[in-house]
Amino acid sequence: MRILHTSDWHLGKSLEGYSRLVEQVLFLEELCRIVDKEKIDLVLIAGDIYDTVTPPAAAEKMFFKYMKKIADDAMRPVVAIAGNHDNPERLEAASPIASTNGIILLGNPKTVAEQIDTKGYKINNAGECYIEIEKNNEKVVIITLPYPSEKRLNEIINDDLSENEMQKSYSAKIKEIFQQASLQYREDTINIATGHFFVSFSEESQSERAIQLGGAFTVDASALPEKAQYVALGHIHRPQKVLNTHLPAFYAGSPIAYSLSEVNHKKSVFIIDVTANSEAVITQHFLENYKPIELWRANSIEEAIALCEENTDKDCYVYLEIKTQRVLLQNEIRQIKLAKRDIVQITPIMPEEAAVAKAFDDEKSFVEQFSDFYFSTKKVAPTKELLDLFLEIFYEDDVSE
Repeated sequence: MRILHTSDWHLGKSLEGYSRLVEQVLFLEELCRIVDKEKIDLVLIAGDIYDTVTPPAAAEKMFFKYMKKIADDAMRPVVAIAGNHDNPERLEAASPIASTNGIILLGNPKTVAEQIDTKGYKINNAGECYIEIEKNNEKVVIITLPYPSEKRLNEIINDDLSENEMQKSYSAKIKEIFQQASLQYREDTINIATGHFFVSFSEESQSERAIQLGGAFTVDASALPEKAQYVALGHIHRPQKVLNTHLPAFYAGSPIAYSLSEVNHKKSVFIIDVTANSEAVITQHFLENYKPIELWRANSIEEAIALCEENTDKDCYVYLEIKTQRVLLQNEIRQIKLAKRDIVQITPIMPEEAAVAKAFDDEKSFVEQFSDFYFSTKKVAPTKELLDLFLEIFYEDDVSE
């Protein structure tokens, strides 16, 4: 069986007010070409389909239009789970119609897929956190874990929790769910898992909305299902293999760059060739960069204007940093923006700010940048308690229930 793993589409997301819908359409069109050319049997979407719990109508229309194409009139199953940006109930609302078209939408860990029989495949069995699909005389069991909030985890583990169970760590609860769902794995089935959460030591970028507070919602790699032949994860925007595990567990990453910190990411999807009771063969399929995000640096206002005029026809989003001894005048800002469209941000670097700016590195995670800045000013590294407090304050409005 050939399985394609993708995630973190964030349909409807903008970049400082600039709509990304055109690029998202280009990605979905490319995805359609890939699944056809590569003869993909099953598509896994590991969460964060939309960017907000109330996505714009254009984003929802786009999703179902292209999912129908990818599902190929119910010949190819598409399994999509909710991420922390998605509204699970809203995502599942279209399930009665979507399932007949080959699209399986799972919003909550407790969601049980309908057992259906289409002309391309059939769902033999389904329960909380798992689904068994049969296609072309092959059977695949998929453990499915849509974004698991603490509340939802408690509901799955036990409806009548003891005090001891309440005190279990987030990671331990994830492990318990995977262990229970793994009982559905068999030697005659392809055994896969998919989930949307943060695994420890994974490399974040600035555009992810954290689903962990100071490590409280971090999952240890040892919690992943031991018998899985492939683990398809979502939430992290840089494509990467999960560290500290022998399992083939991967984050597919986002299909396009959603922040300046992602400019050097090579966006991709993963294609997995696997049969029952065998080792998966994993191929990283790189995607086009439909409209790059670039950081331009100028040593003066005059140089910045000239730079924009020279590159006026270059199709990219621009973060512009200008070394200057004074504040930019309005007519200078207007001249820059007239010369180059899609200027996302203009940042004047004043002499007293240069030392601070130097402490930051676009390739580092936000926590690393904060640590570098703290060290540059205090000459000591921040304590773990301080980092935890910083993350809690910074992300306090961004964490789902």
